[in-house]
Amino acid sequence: MSDDPTTPKQNLISQGVREGRAACLRGWRVMRERGPSQLQFWFLALLIGIVAGFAALGFRKGIDGLQAFVYGTDDVSRLHSFMTSLEWYWIVVIPVMGGLVVGLILHLTTGDGRARSVADVIEGSALREGRVEIKEGLGSALASFVTLSTGGSTGREGPVVHLAGVISTYVSKLIRADGITGRDLLGCAVAAGVSASFNAPIAGALFALEVILRHFAVHAFAPIVIASVAGTVISRLEFGDVTEFVLPADNALVFYVELPAFLLLGLVCGLVAVILMRSVFWADDVATHLSGWMKLHPVLRPAIAGLVLGGIAVWFPHVIGVGYETTSQALTGSLLFHEAMVFIVLKIIAVAVTMGGRMGGGIFSPAMMVGALTGLAFGIVATAIFPNVSGEETLYALAGMGAVAAAVLGAPISTTLIVFELTGDWQTGLAVMVSVSLSTALASKLVDRSFFLTQLERRDVHLAAGPQAYLLALFRVAEVMRAKDDPKGAAEEACWEVVESGLYLDANATLEQAMPLFEAGNEVFIPVVTLGGEDQPPELLGALFQVDALRAYNKALAQTAAEEHS
Repeated sequence: MSDDPTTPKQNLISQGVREGRAACLRGWRVMRERGPSQLQFWFLALLIGIVAGFAALGFRKGIDGLQAFVYGTDDVSRLHSFMTSLEWYWIVVIPVMGGLVVGLILHLTTGDGRARSVADVIEGSALREGRVEIKEGLGSALASFVTLSTGGSTGREGPVVHLAGVISTYVSKLIRADGITGRDLLGCAVAAGVSASFNAPIAGALFALEVILRHFAVHAFAPIVIASVAGTVISRLEFGDVTEFVLPADNALVFYVELPAFLLLGLVCGLVAVILMRSVFWADDVATHLSGWMKLHPVLRPAIAGLVLGGIAVWFPHVIGVGYETTSQALTGSLLFHEAMVFIVLKIIAVAVTMGGRMGGGIFSPAMMVGALTGLAFGIVATAIFPNVSGEETLYALAGMGAVAAAVLGAPISTTLIVFELTGDWQTGLAVMVSVSLSTALASKLVDRSFFLTQLERRDVHLAAGPQAYLLALFRVAEVMRAKDDPKGAAEEACWEVVESGLYLDANATLEQAMPLFEAGNEVFIPVVTLGGEDQPPELLGALFQVDALRAYNKALAQTAAEEHS
């Protein structure tokens, strides 16, 4: 053994050099074998980002143009103020006519009269290899376009997200993309659409990862960022590098002792967000029940919603449209306490009527308006009670805007960043993050994590609990079963004995329906049959073995974990 003290150090250096050389060789091999395809995919992400960005820009500009034409104003950003000079019957007639057009569009392009939105994109990402419905998506985008142009009280981000999904779906079908590639392309399109809509590149990328893909895998990050930047560039070429809202210059925390007030604001905003979401679901249930009871034609449902909206807008035009003018007034402290409270209630009612009437549109912009009003009302009270340790009430409006929107979307990270990028105010991060975290935590316990996931739960699409809950629904029994002539299958006589006991599966059933039967009956296999008419006996196709079902489920779980951590 050598007594030279430098020998171990030299050995470590030599080992490090060898490992470094090996790492360089592996890196070169990866670049040589996968680099070209990776670069091609990034180029495709850039193209999708450009197309989705232009689609979002066209959607926004088109709404402004049609809205200006319909209402006869040159400045749609101050539509609420302009509507006070209109005759009352125009305020009522325009949403009604818009509702009739929306009902006709959805009746012709969808089978259920329901406008597609963000929830459908999340479902497409999880269950359809990153694909969404194209015909229904285009029809929904057109319907939402008409809704937002004629007074519907929703936002434009939902239709833009689904329209971006339609673009990525077309590309995925064109190149025959697999599930992972299809989901990545979907994320790219959504990121570009959101970025172009809000001039928010960071939030657009994180929205696609947090809300649509619901993971932060490294392999998806680079192309999504590229697409998001492309969408932002397109937006800034048209509108410039400006924020959507302009805040007072002195919007800052005065003392850190003020932070507990923002904790309380977060809880209040969480409850308001839950009220907003449940109001929409309740309105949809009531409208569906009444439509069935009255045997109302589907085309008329949005028109009746437009009539109710017009009636509200005669007295309170603030509920019409996206609501950025009122949101801006809240963020600048231009409203009184009683005005903010009244507008909160009326906006929630207007959003519920619009969505319950199946008029289309998104939930994010209304949530921001309701949040800003809630924060302003809270801030007026808080600063009046503790004037010596309080900042401006407009800071509470900013925090409230983020808190309600984050709770509705179930996306605290991307929503916080959207608030910062929409306002350009990065100095008040503590207040916003505190409120957002509390509101999201509370609301997620009272609904199925978010507005979109709760929508899917109401359709029996179980995504809120994670992959372990919905992966079983991806496998049809016919794809996993062993045919009756399979040497390793179940004997036909044994299958008929089990069928006679009342235990069997239809070939079109899924493993989600099969697994509870295995647990309840403690069976090794369950026969699979096709059910004929009333006078026809069932036909035996084979048997589903529990071990095969578990093997397929475990494989799907492993593939999902590999995708989310790659």
